[in-house]
Amino acid sequence: MIPYYGLQAPAKGGHYESWFVRANHPHKPQAIWIRYTLFRARDRRPALGEVWAVWSDGARQCTHAFKEELPLESCRFSTSQMQVDADDNHLQPGALQGQLRRDSEQLSWDLHYDDGESPLLFLPESFYLRPLPKAKSLVSRPHIRLSGTLTLNGETIVLDQWPGSENHNWGSQHTDRYAWGQVVGFDNAPDAFLECATAQVKVGPLYSPQLSIAALRLDGETLLFNSLSRALRANADYRPFQWALQTGNGDARLSINMTTVADRVAALTYYNPPGGNKICLNSKLASVTVSLSRRGQPERMLHSAHGGAFEILTDRLPAGMALQI
Repeated sequence: MIPYYGLQAPAKGGHYESWFVRANHPHKPQAIWIRYTLFRARDRRPALGEVWAVWSDGARQCTHAFKEELPLESCRFSTSQMQVDADDNHLQPGALQGQLRRDSEQLSWDLHYDDGESPLLFLPESFYLRPLPKAKSLVSRPHIRLSGTLTLNGETIVLDQWPGSENHNWGSQHTDRYAWGQVVGFDNAPDAFLECATAQVKVGPLYSPQLSIAALRLDGETLLFNSLSRALRANADYRPFQWALQTGNGDARLSINMTTVADRVAALTYYNPPGGNKICLNSKLASVTVSLSRRGQPERMLHSAHGGAFEILTDRLPAGMALQI
């Protein structure tokens, strides 16, 4: 049983909700991210269903971003399971099909994946039942293996057991500022899984202190660094396009470093339910190093050359970048 799998939207009021599947080539710097979204504004903006896709190819130094907006009444979102139907785009547990156009470019996909591992609740479990935080997320299926085909501008790309994840997030508004990261299998630890975030929320005219949380599955054990007190005591610093995070829990100390480059980033516009927009600097080809220190045990070093997801949510574009969507 996967918790919070279906639609979490209240009957009325501002709300966003997304289900996304992402995967990386096992060895090459290539990645796909496909996202199905419900958006309902608190103001008079129209309610929408959205389908997104980003294909990144580091060897060719190109990132292709696509999005389609549809009237919400023409889309179907299941309340009991993960199932989205938006025009010719479909998502259900273990399968997704669709196609998107942007200017002269076109991307289509016919993909399927296995059950992966047990769900990972990224926040403390009790937080999912509270009104705060206003944005919630979980990894419904870590460590899936994605197979099938993508067709980009007439070129077919075959996916064969690409490691990835199935994810779900929702809320009444986007977190005001954040960095978010995920690694599905490191180069020297293919069964490991990492998720981490650093966030700030606005309270009146001021921003809260940074809160940083992390979860690491390694050698069959899940280490959680996500209590409120730990989140406040963690140290983090991020900017386009690098991030350093240090946190601890009991006798465990975790250090994370992520970096990427501009041509591996898509700058995307996220509508915010209370009003206005956010900019998501979205990379799925980040370099990641992790150090785990535990009392009485040798230090573990994990590294991924280009398998990290790394996103920054912000109000402004870095100099020299342009919005893609």
